[in-house]
Amino acid sequence: MRRELDRYSPGGKLPSSRALVERFRVSPVTVSRALAQLAAEGLVVTRPGAGAFRAQPRTTAGPAGDTSWQEVALSADGAADLVPRSVDASGVLVSLAAPPPGVIEFNGGYLHPSLQPERAMAAALSRAGRRPGAWGRPPMEGLPELREWFARSVGGPVTAAGVLVTSGGQSGLTTALRALAPPGAPVLVESPTYPGMLAIARAAGLRPVPVPVDADGVRPALLADAFRATGARVFVCQPLFQNPTGAVLAPDRRGEVLRIAREAGAFVVEDDFVRRLVHEDAGPLPRPLAADDPDGVVVHVCSLTKATSPSFRVSALAAHGPVLERLRAIQVVDTFFVPRPLQEATLELVGSPAWPRHLRAVSAALRARRDAMTAALRLRLPELALPHIPSGGYHLWLRLPDGTSESALTAAALRAGVAVTPGRPYFSAEPPAGHLRLSFAAVAGTEEITEGVRRLRAACDEVPGHRG
Repeated sequence: MRRELDRYSPGGKLPSSRALVERFRVSPVTVSRALAQLAAEGLVVTRPGAGAFRAQPRTTAGPAGDTSWQEVALSADGAADLVPRSVDASGVLVSLAAPPPGVIEFNGGYLHPSLQPERAMAAALSRAGRRPGAWGRPPMEGLPELREWFARSVGGPVTAAGVLVTSGGQSGLTTALRALAPPGAPVLVESPTYPGMLAIARAAGLRPVPVPVDADGVRPALLADAFRATGARVFVCQPLFQNPTGAVLAPDRRGEVLRIAREAGAFVVEDDFVRRLVHEDAGPLPRPLAADDPDGVVVHVCSLTKATSPSFRVSALAAHGPVLERLRAIQVVDTFFVPRPLQEATLELVGSPAWPRHLRAVSAALRARRDAMTAALRLRLPELALPHIPSGGYHLWLRLPDGTSESALTAAALRAGVAVTPGRPYFSAEPPAGHLRLSFAAVAGTEEITEGVRRLRAACDEVPGHRG
């Protein structure tokens, strides 16, 4: 249809939908979608009851203006900032951008479409759209039933009154950091840690200060030292299947972390981002830190996005005490509220029998993929150190041999047809060594994992200085 538009003059009427159905031997739905696509591209105008018409030609854009003045405007106001408010999205885009066709996606941050509950989400959205009042304005804090569901999933002293429904975990983290720390303040972060959180902190003018983690999570003695040295009032952590190491905060460290923060008069922002991506062979999960916090030290962030779809952006902030009002105010100013149809669809999804079935299926699939990637790495790339095999989450964290260039290996891997994530963006200061993060959730299956590791082997052989 796009190729044939030149046969019609601007404003000329296209054949009827019925004629297009007969000519192209497709369904009316396909014709409707094709016309909608052409309309979105500005090539066709549809008029209810009249049909579809070729759109008027677009006017030619004028000469490009001079935007050099923006360099002064964007930097002048920040001259007096204690910490520059730099916005660097590169660490986030690595896991958001789709690789070129034919490239195996070891850098993805979401479930492959074959693992997403697409039919259950579609059914939930359909049912939600028919609920009375589904398209009206929701309460600013979120639907009461959804807040209650999130509160039950956190447990402990968290109640529905202390929950705010937010638009994805990234939005929840942004609200928390803006509420808890003024521009120029230090904020303690795990090292290594999620690049998206580092980007949020720097964009808010905060100064990330690293606290090293090991196989048992953040090291309490170093956390206490960092609070004393910096006077920080916020610590951001991922106690469960930490990104990128996969570590789980050890039982004897959980109380220590809360005690150290409480004595420092500081908040702990708990990013509980993959609790629903536990692997099939994992034992009982520890409760969220917020469930063991009666004093309001923890501001809890949890999301359904990782377990569903990148576009199912529903999450929650949980807190209690005076901080809750500040969190609520910032969220209202920034986003007003999460669209009600999406909240209603969430209630339909998590309340359906399809939800536990989906979680069980994902749990089994992630275990199989993790094992396939681990076996392939040990066979073909034994020189890449794998210090910890997680029992949850969607990736592995590998240390490169000394002397191997992360950037050279990442580029060589892409030339070989596999996209990987370099480790440098996960460190807020100088990294101790080169690393790679490999995701096993965004690929089609275990065969693709095996092929991706084979390509990575070829890339490693190409990099000067890499010792295989």
